Amino acid sequence: MKFDYGKEGLEIKLDPSWNVTIFRPERQNAIKNLKKEIKKSINNPIGCPPLEEIIQNKINLETVCVVVSDATRPVPSHFILEALIEELSSYGIKDNQIMILIATGLHRISHKEELERILGNNLKNRIRVIDHIAIDENSLINIGATMDDHPILINKHYYGADLKILTGYVEPHFFMGFSGGRKSIIPGIAGAETIQNNHSAENIASPYAKFGIFKENPLHRNSIEISKKIGVDFIVNVCINEQHDIVQVATGNLEEPHEKLVNYQLKHIFKEIKEPYDIVVCGNGGYPLDLNLYQAVKSMAIGEIAVKKNGTIISVNECADGIGIGQDKFKELIFSGMQPNEIYKKILNKEIIVTDQWEIQILARILLKAEIFIVSKLNENEIGNIGMKYAETVEDAIKSCLKKYGADSSILFLPNGPQILPLLKK
Repeated sequence: MKFDYGKEGLEIKLDPSWNVTIFRPERQNAIKNLKKEIKKSINNPIGCPPLEEIIQNKINLETVCVVVSDATRPVPSHFILEALIEELSSYGIKDNQIMILIATGLHRISHKEELERILGNNLKNRIRVIDHIAIDENSLINIGATMDDHPILINKHYYGADLKILTGYVEPHFFMGFSGGRKSIIPGIAGAETIQNNHSAENIASPYAKFGIFKENPLHRNSIEISKKIGVDFIVNVCINEQHDIVQVATGNLEEPHEKLVNYQLKHIFKEIKEPYDIVVCGNGGYPLDLNLYQAVKSMAIGEIAVKKNGTIISVNECADGIGIGQDKFKELIFSGMQPNEIYKKILNKEIIVTDQWEIQILARILLKAEIFIVSKLNENEIGNIGMKYAETVEDAIKSCLKKYGADSSILFLPNGPQILPLLKK
């Protein structure tokens, strides 16, 4: 069986005696003549006038900021950007008026080859590109406070632009419900303090901060509030299949096209299960989402949905970047020697306050439910000492589990990351 892993994939040899269920995404065909379809959508948006009309109604429009996903996201942004910038050019907007802002959130800045992948050959030397840096105070502007009195720090290049455009892709997200739309603002181009307030321990602990939960989600609500205050003129959002081809496009105002794609995801991505499994084998869907152990926590949260209490999650992610460049606090905590319940309680009690506490908080929560085996390029001494277990291969991990649970233990394989998600029938 081929499992999405890095750029090449991973072959897993299934023993015919194993009690295996495999979930594959339903077929989603790539859009043909993609540039034409994106342009068509830009001219027929949802919830707002066409982009050309928006531009005509701007007085003295001089600068345009286009926000794009960073290198950890598999969306083929260069297709979106080519169509969008051709449209802007046809409306009289010159290349030197446009800035592309990489929505890094709290991730590292982009490598040269990653920027080339994001922009594509036709744009890589044409348009000014900068990475958002959430901890760079000089690149941020404070525009006030949220309803719960937290400061709103946002990238000043975006806030100061005359025309503000977001691009991105919509898929289930492990604590914001779904990616896309408002997520390009929070955490994409917000200051670290604003991101941390949105991703607070209290918000992450909410029962609504899970895959596929949308309007009740406190992180979503906070992000929408902030995005509306900052301003968004237009968005271009897409859905992709397991080959990372674009299968749906929606454009328009901040909320309506995003919600249209959310509804598409709810219909096509979730698959009901009648009962949880003893063993769940899951990953992030390969490169670039499985670059590091920090990002791999997302796949463990997929496993959390479907695994029995005291069952096993086998996390299959290449982790070519190791634990995660710039994730020093995450690394420090997974090597802290603390028990997961101790970590979880200390985060909720604010005894542990670190820049990326949500990842370790969710990891600790999952470890309280199930054991986790790590199958990756990491060595055994690199996966920490808070309870995660090392396995050289998926087959080795499964054999270990079968000794523990019995030969007929139920095994669920999810080879394509969040392209298909289990939903426990209530």
